[in-house]
Amino acid sequence: MIQADNLRIALASRPEGRPSPQSFRLEHAAIPTISDGQVLLRILYLSLDPYMRGRMSAAKSYAAPTEVGAVMEGGTVAEVIESRDPAFKPGDIVLSHSGWQTYAAADATQLRKLDPARAPVTTALGVLGMPGFTAYAGLLTIGQPKPGETVVVAAASGPVGSAVGQIARIKGARAVGIAGGPEKCALVRDSFGFDAVVDHRDPDMAGKLAAACPDGIDVYFENVGGHVWDAVFPLLNSFARIPVCGLVAQYNATGAFPGPDRLPVLMRQVLSKSLTIRGFIQREFIAQAPAFREEMAGWIATGAVKYKEDIVDGLENAPEAFIGLLEGRNFGKLIVKL
Repeated sequence: MIQADNLRIALASRPEGRPSPQSFRLEHAAIPTISDGQVLLRILYLSLDPYMRGRMSAAKSYAAPTEVGAVMEGGTVAEVIESRDPAFKPGDIVLSHSGWQTYAAADATQLRKLDPARAPVTTALGVLGMPGFTAYAGLLTIGQPKPGETVVVAAASGPVGSAVGQIARIKGARAVGIAGGPEKCALVRDSFGFDAVVDHRDPDMAGKLAAACPDGIDVYFENVGGHVWDAVFPLLNSFARIPVCGLVAQYNATGAFPGPDRLPVLMRQVLSKSLTIRGFIQREFIAQAPAFREEMAGWIATGAVKYKEDIVDGLENAPEAFIGLLEGRNFGKLIVKL
């Protein structure tokens, strides 16, 4: 059944520091019409991800910012309601990038059909989607873990970090996770099977991390920055690889960062230890996507990779859930059920 209008959430203003509910605006709009080569989608699930904070800013980045007044962007799982393309029919379930709204018109060429019998469709937004692929491509292409090496990942209970550690163990490496709070640490250790986990809220986090990595760190998958990086940095081995995926600890920062300029110290270690630090965006490795989906589906089927989802009901609750995501309040891959 199609509702009377399209409920959507737009960017109301660019936040300075932490976004607030006033950064977003709930709107009612007409349901879009479609033309040849398009389909009309009813959104079922919306993915909330840290990168969205960058889109709210006008600062120069790897992608254009969301314009004030425009619908917040994001990955979605949707049902085809109407189609003007022979590749899709009503009732098909697809992966799209339709943003924070209940209905969307989409070009058929931008959609990927999902098979609900193969895996829960929500996994297309998490372990079998962009977060899982980010972990797979970043770790294997840049990190290149070898048997017996130590791989450390921050935000280890999240969809990217949990996949990084589990893939590292599949490749024969030792996985050490960093997470926030006893509940998340228990999930990382007991459900995701990491060899060790350290609570970043522990006053002696740096000492605990050193104890968990007696042979140093060969691969550090960076999702956070901040004081977590400070604890990791002295433990990096010669020839360590650091895929830089995110810096969530800095996303709400304003103005200059406090403290002395530590860039000379970093560069000296990059030189003396032959470190590889490589930022990346997962789309750079898109040619690997078919292999990722095949391998990851197999790992999930055998239980080698497990995942956890945190599902919030109602589009109107997306802003508060997103604000919580930036503060680490989510517990698993954050998804809004519309």
